[in-house]
Amino acid sequence: MRALVTRLDSFGDVLLAGPAIRAVAARADTVTLLCGPRGAPAARLLPGVDDILVWDAPWVGFTPPPVGRGEVDQLIDTIEASAADTALILTSFHQSPLPAALLLRLAGVGFIAADSDDYPGSLLDVRHQRAPHAHEAEAALDLAAAAGFPAADDGRLRVLPPPPTAGLTGPGPYVVVHPGASVPARAWSPGRCAEAVRELAAAGHRVVVTGGPEESELTAFVAGEQALDLGGRTGAAELSGVLAGADTVVTGNTGPAHLAAAVGTPVVSLFAPVVPAGRWRPYGVPYVLLGDQDAPCADSRARQCPVPGHPCLDTVTAHDVVTAVEKLRGER
Repeated sequence: MRALVTRLDSFGDVLLAGPAIRAVAARADTVTLLCGPRGAPAARLLPGVDDILVWDAPWVGFTPPPVGRGEVDQLIDTIEASAADTALILTSFHQSPLPAALLLRLAGVGFIAADSDDYPGSLLDVRHQRAPHAHEAEAALDLAAAAGFPAADDGRLRVLPPPPTAGLTGPGPYVVVHPGASVPARAWSPGRCAEAVRELAAAGHRVVVTGGPEESELTAFVAGEQALDLGGRTGAAELSGVLAGADTVVTGNTGPAHLAAAVGTPVVSLFAPVVPAGRWRPYGVPYVLLGDQDAPCADSRARQCPVPGHPCLDTVTAHDVVTAVEKLRGER
């Protein structure tokens, strides 16, 4: 059996697909993962993946490309050449799998399974109904089981062994603060992040601040004189190592929260309720959820905060973060 698993959106979404991908890999001869460009760095970290196809789907993402017949034809030809005979289409609860299913059918994939509220016609062989309010990782595992791929292990998030990163972080225990987020509505304000770094340092914690290359100005501000600034100095694999070495990770609802969970590190989750925490909270590790989950923005999927002052997160104080970090350190 040559299996293809599709997860077309972001870094964290691909990490949450990992347990379902391992379930498929336990029974398939090969597994190809079809993902988007934002998810590709996470795809390269996942056990059980033999090959990766990267395609920017025009129905997914924050800045989707225009529809192009040439790009679609090329993707269909590539999938056909892979000789995949079985496919699992993983989507979030608010997404439709049917555009991807149509392309897979055109590529000759004979068996396709997905969660779908919409009538799929001849596009799906298994039309599964996900459990209400299921966590994204559990929903993917449920779909895999319905398609004939029961869980092969404990179902926790995992990545390939991280590289050594002590050369980046230096010796001794530390707490990671990751101030950035994939969309502004999910980010704690820079001022609040900087306050938390100062209070964590004052409480005796060594603090490491992480972020991507485009966030170096943010991480420098948040780190100040009290923390080690690693902004722009880690790719996905190096970041997994930095997070694996941390006592605790403080971050919003964004990819590094799921990467921390995948390496077994507890998470202080500054969780804006624009998406439901029950579906997107840190999975399989101890965590503390901070933020008003009943704020007016709840379930809006807003990318920019629709409420002046960003109250769902900016009511969280630096003291709240220090208290949560110390609680999780005690558990670890």
